[in-house]
Order: sequence, then structure tokens, then C-alpha cells
Amino acid sequence: MKKILLTLSIAAAATSMLMSCGGKKSTGTEDTTTSGMTSIVCDQSFQNILNQEIEVFEFTYPNASIIPYYQDESAAVDSLLQMKTRLIVTAHELTQEQKDYLKSKNRPARTQRLAVDAIALIVNKENDIDELSMQDLRDIFTGKVMKWGEITPTKLKRDSIAVVFDGSGSSVTRYMRDSLLNGKPFIKNVYAQGSSEDVFELVSKRKNALGIIGVSWITADMKGKSEPVEQRVAKLNENDTTTIDFENSRIKVLKVRRDDELIGYKPYQVYIYDARYPLYRSIYVTCTGPVGGLAQGFYCFLTGFIGQKIIQNTGVLPAAIQPRVVSID
Repeated sequence: MKKILLTLSIAAAATSMLMSCGGKKSTGTEDTTTSGMTSIVCDQSFQNILNQEIEVFEFTYPNASIIPYYQDESAAVDSLLQMKTRLIVTAHELTQEQKDYLKSKNRPARTQRLAVDAIALIVNKENDIDELSMQDLRDIFTGKVMKWGEITPTKLKRDSIAVVFDGSGSSVTRYMRDSLLNGKPFIKNVYAQGSSEDVFELVSKRKNALGIIGVSWITADMKGKSEPVEQRVAKLNENDTTTIDFENSRIKVLKVRRDDELIGYKPYQVYIYDARYPLYRSIYVTCTGPVGGLAQGFYCFLTGFIGQKIIQNTGVLPAAIQPRVVSID
């Protein structure tokens, strides 16, 4: 079996990352780039990634406390505009009008692309289909295709296709609707489960389900129980090579094929990088925190060496990489 390996090369040095953002060393519990308390509102589809970022940051800087709120993307932006938070993670940048509004309130926004996320398609282990084309997905979402057997000969030929998302207002749902249906609504066989974990659980139990989920949730499930944070921090400081493999005992990850291609691909980081995997979108972090404050410190951590390496280990493509790909048979 062939495995895909991807290495990470970041220009910024980890030791100087926070200081390069105008930070100060922590001398207690005052608000600095590494101490104090701040909140962040994050698109719920990125919850798995941000939880890991916060855990490592707080372990590294014990005087810092990051309080996360996981909501849909519009709620995250509203929180920033209403001055309820100084830091958000979303799948879209702010509009110019929103930036101008924040500037008028003396809260100019700094935005940086954090990562490129893949939207993965998962099915039950009993489903013998291994690949879908982009046109197959359009046909499913518009109701032209209602049963698995209408796509290709399969042992599930009489089973109706039940499409499951994390939530009706999530950025994953909006991405699929906008990119495949030009913003038009889905048909009746599309269901919102409430969370990414719920999507995963339902697909693992129902052989007719097609789950739409962020790729980081799959790699998190494969790892089982997380390693102690001390071990993970030690590994993050090593110059290692990350191996991602989508073999899973509970679900199967489908290949996705572009309409003009003969071969489909799974959402490995290298195929996200070269766009052979077609379902991907950018993740952005936006900060309005003052220079030298904790919000800015965490913003710099997310976009710096260690924050980017954490993202790499989730199966999502970090924004600041130079990939080196090795194939192992």
C-alpha cells in the first residue's frame, strides 16, 4: 500500500515568533503576548484543530488562558464586529465594509491565511463504492440521483443515499452548496446532524450514509486517544516527517474525481496542495487585539512554526509550507 509523506518547512523560527509580533515576555498574569486571558470565536468545523492549538499554547505559556467558542461562521464574524471578541477563525476573509467598520472603531483587523482545509467524503465500511466524481455529487445534491445503484453497480444498489452534514448553517454546508449548486438549496435527502462527531458516528452505523466532514476529524479519530500534551510538544519541536494514512476501521474515505479527469484522489495534503483533490477551501484567522496583547500573541502562534506544524499533523494543509513528497510502496 502506498503512503504519502509530507514535510514542513517554515521560514520563521519558533523561538522568535512571538517577539517578532511586538510581544513581551510574561512576568506574571498581566496581559502580554504569553499571559492573561482572551477569547476566540471559531467556526465549529475547525474545532478539532483549534482545541489542539490552545492546548499546546497554554501548556507552553501557563499564564495564558484562551477561551474558545465554537459557532457558525456568521456568528463568529458578528462577535468580532460587536466587540465581543478580538480573534476569530473562519473560512472567509472579512469584507472591505467590515474592515472599514472595525477601523472606524479603532480596532483595525489583521488577517492571515492559516491553512487550506479539505472537505472529505466518508461512507460506511459496507459501502463498496470507492470514488465519486464532482458530477456525481451534483446529481446527488440536486436529486437527479437518489440511490447508490444509480451511480455505479454496487451491492447497495437499492439503498437511498442519505447525505449528512455537521449543521445546516456550517461553513462546510455552505461550501458544498456554493461550489456545487451555485448557492441553490439541497434536496430532501440532506440532513444536518449538529456536529462533526455526530456525522462520523452516524456514517459508521448506517451503510447508506454519505458524510461530508472536515478532513481533520478523520485523522483525529484514527489516532484514538490523544498522546499526553508533553509528548506532543516534544514531537512538534523535532524536524520530523508526517505520515497521513486514511485507513480506518469505522469508515471509508472516498476518492473524488474532477469532471475532466480520469483519476480520483483522496484528501491527502499533497493533493490539496496541487489541487488534484477538488474539495478544498482556505481557513483564515483575524485579530483586532492590541500590539503586545494575548490575542495578538495567539494570532502569531497560530501562524508561526509550531502552530503550523500542529495543523500539519491534523491532515489539513498549513498555509506556510514547502512540501516535499515521498511515495512509499
